Amino acid sequence: MKGSLIILSFFATGLLLGIFRWFPIGWFENDYSFYVLCALMFSVGISIGNDPTSIRQFRSLNPRFIFLPLMTILGTFAGILVVSFFLKNRSVNECMAVGSGFGYYSLSSILITQYKGIELGTIALLANIMREVLTLLFAPWMVKYFGKLSPISAGGATTMDTTFPIIVKNSGKDFAIVSIYQGFVVDFSVPFLVTFFCSL
Repeated sequence: MKGSLIILSFFATGLLLGIFRWFPIGWFENDYSFYVLCALMFSVGISIGNDPTSIRQFRSLNPRFIFLPLMTILGTFAGILVVSFFLKNRSVNECMAVGSGFGYYSLSSILITQYKGIELGTIALLANIMREVLTLLFAPWMVKYFGKLSPISAGGATTMDTTFPIIVKNSGKDFAIVSIYQGFVVDFSVPFLVTFFCSL
């Protein structure tokens, strides 16, 4: 939750700086977001490669949880299809691209901005932050009414980092490996799915 608020505060600060033209416009004519994206992907690779316990944990995963990331992705897409009927000014592909962030707002918003422009990139940033924040806030309620896997599915790509502690707290330590596995697989799918829907 604290991390999400920090990200939102940086976004709000940047928004205000842009609105009041406190930075020279020429500073942003270069493709800085591409370099930020490269640095972000490098950092993700380092963090995954630097954790040797992850592979061992994946090997011990219960086979019945193997398809959880796939169900999360398909469930998200089903929800997006329904919502897209009410958004007349946005195509289904644009809605799918935003939803394909699965809570990974930093990566998805940069990719979508690259392909579709700042407006849709901003929508992606806010939509995916909201997914993370809602998971953090309502995880106890989800477990109570929908079962221990529900906050893991709701968390999407965030379940091996920001929402991991709240998931373990509410679903139990037995679901820690499931949460990491879910986050890893969905996280990995984000750049491919976002790029795919943006290019349609």
